[in-house]
Amino acid sequence: QSTVCAPQCNGRCFGTSPRDCCHIECAAGCKGPLDVDCFACRHFNDSGACVPQCPQTLIYNKQTFQMETNPNAKYQYGSICVSQCPTHFVVDGSSCVSVCPPDKMEVEREGQRQCELCSGLCPKGGHLRNTFYLQCVYLSVIKANDGCCTVSMFILCVFILHRDDFKNIPPLDAKKLEVFRTVREITGLYELIMDHYAWLWRFSLMVMHIHTLTSLGLRSLREISDGSVYISQNANLCYHHSVKWAQLFRDRRIRVNIAEGHVCDPLCSDSGCWGPGPDQCLSCRNYSRDGTCVGSCNFHTGSPREFAGPDGECVACHPECKPQSGKASCTGLGADKCVACANLRDGPYCMSSCPAGVNDGLRGLIFKYPNRESHCEPCHHNCTQGCSGPGLNDCLEAASGQITGIALGVPAGLIFCLVLFFLGVLYQRGLAIRRKRAMRRYLESGEVRL
Repeated sequence: QSTVCAPQCNGRCFGTSPRDCCHIECAAGCKGPLDVDCFACRHFNDSGACVPQCPQTLIYNKQTFQMETNPNAKYQYGSICVSQCPTHFVVDGSSCVSVCPPDKMEVEREGQRQCELCSGLCPKGGHLRNTFYLQCVYLSVIKANDGCCTVSMFILCVFILHRDDFKNIPPLDAKKLEVFRTVREITGLYELIMDHYAWLWRFSLMVMHIHTLTSLGLRSLREISDGSVYISQNANLCYHHSVKWAQLFRDRRIRVNIAEGHVCDPLCSDSGCWGPGPDQCLSCRNYSRDGTCVGSCNFHTGSPREFAGPDGECVACHPECKPQSGKASCTGLGADKCVACANLRDGPYCMSSCPAGVNDGLRGLIFKYPNRESHCEPCHHNCTQGCSGPGLNDCLEAASGQITGIALGVPAGLIFCLVLFFLGVLYQRGLAIRRKRAMRRYLESGEVRL
């Protein structure tokens, strides 16, 4: 027998009393008034409690008036809040998604796979997703996919040597495949084969019967998430034998045909390369700059001066760092990592000018001046327009004095005018009183004559 809920409960209750309403986040019935008593949730389930949204990654700090990282943040996985997305799912904002949206690419940050807006090598949105062709892809389709960084669930069957008269598909020039040079990750099936009567479901990367292909050139490829690799019967293909394919896989079987005769650039590490030149290395033996392996960064010479990042990437020092001779100019990214400053130093930071009228949020406006050592020192606390030295006499108050005089003179003048007005009123009142008293004495003396 169903329970008739009170009108206040909107059809969701655990009793007939108006106090027996279910929580507002309950989707159906409940066994009590709390958000943990719901049988089903309207929005999300956070550890048994029905909530309108999962704990966000950023929360507002009312004390600092800033957005801060939420240590208790969770992600939306279907209708459940989870502290970590399942395997093969990526984080997009506060949600777990199977693939990133078209304008984002998949990256790994601190061991977590995340979606970030495309930049650099991804001018067109970065992710060719959910494209599943069982027939051959035409040249127009290949050209339209130029600029993609991630290929997911994609089968490319290409007739390289011969024309397919039945399907009216012309032979394909291997150079046309350069549109895939920005591919960083293959998460599904990706095949370059002579016909489509082969292993469609087993391999992520298949390259065979392409006699005009000399190198793979997949310099941006960082991971193959699913399937194996098959490279065979490519007479002129080189360099792929140097690739450490195991580093690109996660417990996957690999089958590679090895071609001899070419070696990687000396700046490449032992991980191998995709083709000739220092820009085709899987990883660098020493350092890298903008995707190209280099022997050394601009540590002691060259412009701009650089430091080595955690991955061996050459990173430019802050513009306010002064280039040093024979030693490093900076130890990291930021104006506080400079060995010496090109202009001025304020605490640990190199700056082009000292702070002037900066609000620190506690004491009000801050004014500083550069001393002889080019260090920013605070002005006297009574200086309100800056200073040229530490003393009160060094305050820049000329313009301020005129403004202050005007500001004080206006009310003073008004007060003076009011005082004169009241004095005039009192004087006239005194005269009227004296005339009245004189007239009264005159009348009392009887000297009035008609």
